[in-house]
Amino acid sequence: MDRRNFLTRLGTGSIALQSLMAEGSLQKPHRVPTARSVISLFMSGGPSQVDTFDPKPELARLAGRDVPESLAKNVPKIKRAGLQNLMASYWTFRPRGDSGIPISDLFPEVAKRADDLCVIRSMTHRNPVHGPGECVALTGAASGNRPSLGAWALYGLGSETQNLPAFIAMNLHNNGMQHPQAAGWGTAFLPSSLQGTVVDPAKGVRHITLPRGTTLERRRRELSTITLLNDDFSRRTGRDSELEARIRAYEIAYRMMKAAPELFDIKSETKQTLNQYGMEKSAAKSVAHACLLARRMVERGVRFVQIRVGGWDAHGNIHGNHTNMAARTDQPVAALLEDLQRHGLLDSTLVVWGGEFGRTPTMEGRGKGRDHSPSAYSVWLAGGGIRGGQVIGQTDPIGYTVIDRPVKPLDLHATILHALGIDSDELVYNHHGLKETPLGVTGGSAVTEAFG
Repeated sequence: MDRRNFLTRLGTGSIALQSLMAEGSLQKPHRVPTARSVISLFMSGGPSQVDTFDPKPELARLAGRDVPESLAKNVPKIKRAGLQNLMASYWTFRPRGDSGIPISDLFPEVAKRADDLCVIRSMTHRNPVHGPGECVALTGAASGNRPSLGAWALYGLGSETQNLPAFIAMNLHNNGMQHPQAAGWGTAFLPSSLQGTVVDPAKGVRHITLPRGTTLERRRRELSTITLLNDDFSRRTGRDSELEARIRAYEIAYRMMKAAPELFDIKSETKQTLNQYGMEKSAAKSVAHACLLARRMVERGVRFVQIRVGGWDAHGNIHGNHTNMAARTDQPVAALLEDLQRHGLLDSTLVVWGGEFGRTPTMEGRGKGRDHSPSAYSVWLAGGGIRGGQVIGQTDPIGYTVIDRPVKPLDLHATILHALGIDSDELVYNHHGLKETPLGVTGGSAVTEAFG
């Protein structure tokens, strides 16, 4: 190919790339949004609702007894749903803030932000296994064959930043069997360019530094040549989502060489801020680092941030497990809310806390732990137009089943998208002739009473 043809083809490839990049640009929401971005604090393993945000004094009275028949008859027939040996909580619940929301002593710092929280006590589904349960919580389907909520958010609104990924996931403390489910930041049938970018808070974006002897100009020429070849391939074979995602990844990676190091360099933060998050505490340091980065990410236009903290699985010694997990998360999460507010970002950032399911009010075996229980569990939302200081939904006297305002994971997804200005029924993707929406065939609806 001579120089003239090469440059002509390169120009065509650049136009194709510009068109591709435009797919991720800002798009108009269906309604006026209350939030611009989302921070999902996903507590993998299943925090116990009756030890955190759903007080059940009846458990202390019935401790050691079986679940009363009047309640047992309503417990779904799930293999993990034991009905013997009810166990009281180790922690005391106290009214917090002006709203008086009862929150366990397990979270003394988050409790100080009670008036920011909308606690939904009536989350429910039917999958008691970690992997599928996590897929249900993050994609709406146990099989993990549907797009993640973050991917839908990007498909509906596009990106506010051209220098950083619009969807970033951070996976922490993947101990035990709670391995991260890639579906949680995947795209399924949506374009691959909408997938989340997984980063390590301590290391930042991998391979961001140019090899010795390579200049930015040389890398720019390399990317232009790759674009030319990819464009030629696409013209001959048709559009390919994976290839287009790779083109976009190359382009973003080039721009991130300047933007990413600045994002992950927290030396610019004051010592007071670092201490506020708990960076000096060994137990909390990794979550503190991720939460601080989450604030810096939304400040720089990242649309969707997902922080996954594994380790909440408490089949034995729930006191020790949840005490350790609270030491990891309580101070960083409370600091995130305060820091977002101080930077004027809380009103435009929706923060969501919760896991894939809850835990049984009964003791599992004799180990003073609790088994998995998806039939009733708690999450909370803050910021992003949420009316804090309120509780939505109700569970039975022992916290086993929902008795008022059941909220399914897809309802929660619709609520989060609602905050972003997206109507889940109107956001449509044509998948082989099937008009797919974020709510799939089962549907759902936003919990609109959560908003002010």
